[in-house]
Parts: sequence; structure tokens; C-alpha cells
Amino acid sequence: MNPDKNPPTRPLVPQKLKERLYPVVLDFFAENDFHQVNIRKISQVSGLSTGTIYKYFRSKEELILDILEEKIEELKQLTRFHLQGLESTREKFRKAFWVLMDYYDRNPGLAITFFITVPTRTWMQRESYARYDVHDIVSAIAGIGRKRGDIDPDLTDAQITGLYFMHCHREVTIWYYRGMQWKLVDAIDRFFPLFWKAVAA
Repeated sequence: MNPDKNPPTRPLVPQKLKERLYPVVLDFFAENDFHQVNIRKISQVSGLSTGTIYKYFRSKEELILDILEEKIEELKQLTRFHLQGLESTREKFRKAFWVLMDYYDRNPGLAITFFITVPTRTWMQRESYARYDVHDIVSAIAGIGRKRGDIDPDLTDAQITGLYFMHCHREVTIWYYRGMQWKLVDAIDRFFPLFWKAVAA
């Protein structure tokens, strides 16, 4: 590969800057249409100069997708932590749903930005769109469950992860559309039996 074709390495974002910038960015994207958000407005509210922001992020797309990728990594680590010690395949899936929904209950702006605001086409341009790490955790649960005879052997990992994220997307979308009047974790009792019925042996 020609090194000249590689984009220049960006400097690491200091933690203090993240703490000041990221909440403002998520609030903007949660409260506005994607195309209404720009670096100038983010600069005004965060108190950071546009030059400082552009030092670390080349565009608003790069800024919000970098934030989402960091949050996905945090969610992955939380999920792995909470799955420790669980043996039941059913309870592992339920816990994975709970961790995700609880995380979004505590970070509603992130849920709205992730599922509602950021255009899918924009994210598809990033490698991370096809390398969503939580997929690996769901696939691992399915694989172990299949060996134990808990999972329908005719279902592929892709089908099971598809069902998992279909429920997540649907619940967040309905929650947002209805004015966020309930906690996302409270919806698990309603949809999880349907999910388990679909994947169980």
C-alpha cells in the first residue's frame, strides 16, 4: 500500500477536552437534525475554538462518529463485565439486552444520536459500521448456546444478531417517537419472550 494514500495521523484527543466537548456534541445531535449541526455552533456552546476542534476532527461527521465508536467500545466492555458468571444462555441474552437498554437510559442523547440522528449512509463510509463489536458478543452467546442445545441449530449467528439488534432499534425508535415516557429497560419484559421464542431450540 502506498503510504502517501494514508490519511495523516490525528493527535490523540485529551480527556479534559472530551469531557468538555462530547456532551455538547451529543446534545446537539440529539436535539437537531443531522444537517442542522455544524462545528461553529458546537464551538459557541462548548467554548472551544473552531481551530481547537478542527485540530482533532476534520469534520462534524468525523467528530460524531468518533464519539459513537468510543461509546460502543464502552458498551462492549460493560456487556462483557455483566455477562461474567452467567451460565444460562437465556439469561445471557436477557442480560445483554439489559446492559444496552440501561446504558441508553443513562445516556439518552447517545441513544437518539445513534438510532435516530446519524444517517446510516454516513456511517457506512466508516470501517466501524461493519465491525460493530457488540455483534461479536451476541454471536459468542449464540455459539455457546448452540453447542449446549439451547439455540435452534438452523439459525445462523447473523440471523440471531439481526433479531437482537432489530429489537434494540425498534424499542429505541418507539421510545423516542412516544416522547421517551418510559425507561427502555422496562420494555425488556415485553419483547424478550418474543426474542427467546424465536431463537430457542
